[in-house]
Amino acid sequence: MKILTHVTPALLARVAREFPDVELVEVPQKGELPDELRGEVLLTQPWGTPNLEQIMARGVRWVHTFGTGVNGFPFELLGDAVLTCARGASAIPISEWVLATMLAFEKQLPQRWLEAPPERWNMAELGGLHGKTLGLIGLGGIGEAVARLALAFDMRVRAFRRTGRPGTSPEVEIVKTLDDLLASADHLVVAASATPATRHLLGADAFARVRPGVHLVNIARGALVDQEALRRALDDGRVALASLDCVEPEPLPDGHWLYSHPQVRLSPHISWAMPDALAWLANTFVDNLVRYRAGETLEGVVDPKEGY
Repeated sequence: MKILTHVTPALLARVAREFPDVELVEVPQKGELPDELRGEVLLTQPWGTPNLEQIMARGVRWVHTFGTGVNGFPFELLGDAVLTCARGASAIPISEWVLATMLAFEKQLPQRWLEAPPERWNMAELGGLHGKTLGLIGLGGIGEAVARLALAFDMRVRAFRRTGRPGTSPEVEIVKTLDDLLASADHLVVAASATPATRHLLGADAFARVRPGVHLVNIARGALVDQEALRRALDDGRVALASLDCVEPEPLPDGHWLYSHPQVRLSPHISWAMPDALAWLANTFVDNLVRYRAGETLEGVVDPKEGY
């Protein structure tokens, strides 16, 4: 079996170790392809490549993207091939990041670090996560991981998901409408996929319905939040703070208002980072390769019509 890859073969050491009969063929991301190039599996980036159409014509039956979000993938080039992604591979670091942002909000960090003697010692009005309500928009692998950590802090966890089906934990309450979620959340976490249907899911109407003083956390995609509507909600106090690891566009241009707004905590799309993060992403492909060779159903299959 030949696997065509845009991923550095060094990251696929487990493939070479566990499947010595598999040949990894590194292919260019643009330009002409060698005439003899063939392969039934393609490991690529979630946004595709300039020569993807030509690569797909070389016998590719299964495409796996080395990432979680596939909102930039050219689905129209798939043909009859199956597309999978590394869904859930970054759930651990991203869920930890979300809890860190929520704790920083409640404990007023880094504002509470001292640079000079304070007016008073042993006195502060700080919040906490205990008893607060977490509202999750999306309950996939990342949402489930965030929920588990939040429950450990004795938070009430509510989630809105497109399908309405229950999560893995009976302690997570599935709400029927987004409005219901917005009105109750002290911390609102965006963990849904970016699709045409979810673009600007949080816009002016949604921000008008949030619980005043809500903390917004976006670790999904910038397109889910109407940033100008968010700006107005921050300025009028309906949103107390926005912790944004995802924005639109990325990279954000110099001078953009999100860099300097006092109620924004902006990070450069790094919530996924952890030791061996790339290996975790690669492992999802390896696990699926076992299933593929055994003729079993693949995990993390993307529905091109739904866009995730």
